[in-house]
Amino acid sequence: MDRVLLTTAGSKMLWQELGRLKRESRPRIIEAIAEARAHGDLSENAEYHAAREQQGFTEGRIRELEAKLARAEVIDPADLNAAGKVVFGAWVELWEAEGDREVTYQIVGELETDVSIGKVSHSSPIARALLGQEVGDEVEFTAPGGTRRYEILKVRYQAKSDDANE
Repeated sequence: MDRVLLTTAGSKMLWQELGRLKRESRPRIIEAIAEARAHGDLSENAEYHAAREQQGFTEGRIRELEAKLARAEVIDPADLNAAGKVVFGAWVELWEAEGDREVTYQIVGELETDVSIGKVSHSSPIARALLGQEVGDEVEFTAPGGTRRYEILKVRYQAKSDDANE
């Protein structure tokens, strides 16, 4: 079985989702199924079928989260003694040559990936190019849109909103 890499924040987020599914979603769906059953003929009961479908999705997500969290390796980049190098969990501020702009990414596990908020998977082309590099280094890699070039401006090892440790 493959290990599942998570940041401490990502682990917390997934444990919260699992708890919410078990405490809130599951009981709500069970109640909806019971209510739909009370209406009689289940073969033509749209509410019953919708609730059962939702139950299937919810139970599947619960199983998925339990399996992945059981294999999770939670990594706090502040504990890695990375000495300025880009490591898993680090926030990296970059100068993007092509866009002539600054961009910031955090290298996270695949379950945490959300490019819209700057979280990129450790297995993505940009993360693979950045890992092990340090401030001042220039990286070049091939992405689906072509060759990209970045210069590393800053590496941080804490949550983006935690400016106290900069």
